[in-house]
Amino acid sequence: MQKSWYERVISWFENYWFVSLLIVILIASTIFYLSSLPSQAFPPGLGIKTKIYHVGIFFLLSFFMLITFLKGNNKRTIHLISLAILLCVSYAITDEIHQFFVPGRHTALRDVLIDSIGILFAGVLYTIRIKKK
Repeated sequence: MQKSWYERVISWFENYWFVSLLIVILIASTIFYLSSLPSQAFPPGLGIKTKIYHVGIFFLLSFFMLITFLKGNNKRTIHLISLAILLCVSYAITDEIHQFFVPGRHTALRDVLIDSIGILFAGVLYTIRIKKK
């Protein structure tokens, strides 16, 4: 049976895991940069868009970190998945702490919880992929 296009893409990233690592660094840098901007840099009334951003960006961070750690290998899966999720949640927490020091920004436990939804969703999807192999 032929692999679907997204399975081929994920397999490519697993084979060239260092590209996934570069993407993780790029995403983490983007999160840090956007968190460094004062609140005046964002238009008012973003509402649900910020929640979608939080879920989406941390989903991508977690998904590419999982690819980097596991490389498509299903050995020691639970340990590496747990480590990747722990690192991503820790980054979400430090991101909120960082925002405490940015003028006009504030920390919010709610944002960490929203980030965690994206992180856990990526963990579940990648776990399903690994188990299917």
